[in-house]
Amino acid sequence: MGSGSSPATSRGRHSQSTTAPAAPGADGPQDSNLKAHMKGRHLVMMSLGSAIGAGLFVGSGAGIAAAGPSVLVSYVVAGFLIILIMRMLGEMVADHPTSGAFSVYAGRAVSPAAGFAVGWLWWVQLIIVIAAEATAAAQILVSAWPIAPQWLLALIFMIIFTAINLIGVGQFGEFEFWFSLLKVAAVVVFLVIGGLFVIGLLPTAEAPGLANLTAHGGFMPNGIGGVAAGLLIVAFAFGGIEIVAVAAAETEDPEKNVGRAIRTIVWRILIFYMGSVAIMVLAMPWNDENLLASPFVAVLNTAGLPAVASIMAVVVTVALLSSLNVNLYGASRMIFSLSHRSLAPAALSRTNPRGVPVAAVAFGFVTVGLNYLWAEEILGILLNIVGSTLIVIWSMTIVSHLVLRRRAEREGRDLVLRAWGYPVLSYVALAGMVAVVILGMTVPGVRQQILLTAGLFALLWIIGAVLAKRRGVTRFRAPEEFDDPAAMPR
Repeated sequence: MGSGSSPATSRGRHSQSTTAPAAPGADGPQDSNLKAHMKGRHLVMMSLGSAIGAGLFVGSGAGIAAAGPSVLVSYVVAGFLIILIMRMLGEMVADHPTSGAFSVYAGRAVSPAAGFAVGWLWWVQLIIVIAAEATAAAQILVSAWPIAPQWLLALIFMIIFTAINLIGVGQFGEFEFWFSLLKVAAVVVFLVIGGLFVIGLLPTAEAPGLANLTAHGGFMPNGIGGVAAGLLIVAFAFGGIEIVAVAAAETEDPEKNVGRAIRTIVWRILIFYMGSVAIMVLAMPWNDENLLASPFVAVLNTAGLPAVASIMAVVVTVALLSSLNVNLYGASRMIFSLSHRSLAPAALSRTNPRGVPVAAVAFGFVTVGLNYLWAEEILGILLNIVGSTLIVIWSMTIVSHLVLRRRAEREGRDLVLRAWGYPVLSYVALAGMVAVVILGMTVPGVRQQILLTAGLFALLWIIGAVLAKRRGVTRFRAPEEFDDPAAMPR
């Protein structure tokens, strides 16, 4: 399904044949150190798979526990915001695909310090999340087959997925294509079985009908506060969907394929998230503890299909490992981009003949150290620190879009993909993010997350400003901004 065009031709005006790190402040052309070997079908399926991870398979239970059946309202609000944000991000990616994605856009729109802070914040988040995913997957396997210590299983996972990342982006894309296809198929099967169960066409159990929507304290058992708490959980559950922006730099014909991936986001959220959660709150009482532990498995057990539920438990493990694989890829590309912009150690920008930033990928083994040296409680504290990083990333994406879109219109440039309702819906999305922060500040645990993340972001911004000044990074420049092609960084 890929375009079949060569990287040199498919990259259009963004192409450049550099093989060494760019000069300080350069942006965009350094991505040609990477290889545009990911096909369109890889990116589209990865965009599907990114919406189906631990946030859906595991995190949806926490949202239901907080809001009850009214968690559906939380999903509508959060889904609307994510659709707008991803459309804005898609506009910027289609116009200028780069492995630094939202970090580069923040740097071009605001300042190099902003790009530094956004890039490093996202990288730190991914490294910690990778450790958590490796821990969760290892725990599932250890509970079923206690054949090795948890840290050793995490090490094995890292070796396997580091090898997959190192053999080349084309192979990574193919592997993730099948991983994502399995997850999509599992959710479709769940939706079919759950739907049949709810309407009474499944002979293995009595149909619940619509009773569970109101039978246990009403549709909104925890009031508007529950909906607000559910909104925060749901918003965080969408994390990872932005990885498509990073992968676009290594995709054939990114302008075309990014548009294809972004355009699917509406029905992805409606069908996979809204559909799955609707089945959960219809099939079982919202306060059932089994829903909190493993909602997909709990529904299938309630439907009288324990064998299918066991298979789904394996799929949940696969989903965690798939997320680990994609996050390892995303973290390596972000640190690679920061290095090329002289905002990270230079060694992290070196690539092997397959176009893979080896040192950046190998950084993933930091997670094994976290797993081995620190108990799960420490990982929980680290996750708490970065738990609200997505608020920062998405808010900066909106700000970057507002600035860069205004700049593009001033220059009279045509955009391949346009965000909806600019600038009204862009400001609506920004107001929505502010509302999420205000709601979060009313919840003690979330307030701590927001304050810690804000402190970390401010610290990174200061470090970025100092580093940019020392290294002469005044602003990021795209290839088309150079009047003399010979002056472009080599």
